[in-house]
Amino acid sequence: MRIDAVNRVSQLYQANSTKKLAKQSKTEKYDTVQISQMGKDYQVAKLAVAAAPDVRTDLVSELKSKLKNGTYDLSMDRLADKLMAEDI
Repeated sequence: MRIDAVNRVSQLYQANSTKKLAKQSKTEKYDTVQISQMGKDYQVAKLAVAAAPDVRTDLVSELKSKLKNGTYDLSMDRLADKLMAEDI
């Protein structure tokens, strides 16, 4: 390995020379953000879901009253079909 070749490489890349930077103008630049339409739609959907109640109390109270009165009809065939369905 030749050590004197290091000087030639540094000359090629001008590693030892420094350049003065030009003064920057005083104009201020601001970052901007643009949200896509899909992002806006997602935000609207997310807010709508957050505003919706977690439990549909009208359906729950109806089912509770049917269970309490003994009038809730549960078809075992339908239940078995739904348990065996692939899309669940």
